[in-house]
Amino acid sequence: MYYTYILFSHKLLIFYVGSTQHLDTRIAQHNSGKSKFTKQGIPWCLIHSFPFPSRALAVQLELKIKKRGILRFLIDNNLFHPLNPG
Repeated sequence: MYYTYILFSHKLLIFYVGSTQHLDTRIAQHNSGKSKFTKQGIPWCLIHSFPFPSRALAVQLELKIKKRGILRFLIDNNLFHPLNPG
């Protein structure tokens, strides 16, 4: 199983999207500072993940989200409301 995932940093107030086969391990890497881009935003919270049977499908959604914009994608798909973040 592969995953597209969306993280949020309360420290930096930004979202991050990625894809991986090992979701828990990858989130732990982001929160341990092993990822150059995300180490400044520790701790990262998982907002949503999408499971896929193939890497190609997970990467396809990741690129779609990046192109659309993470916040806009979340709002458009009723996964996040800025006035009620949950």
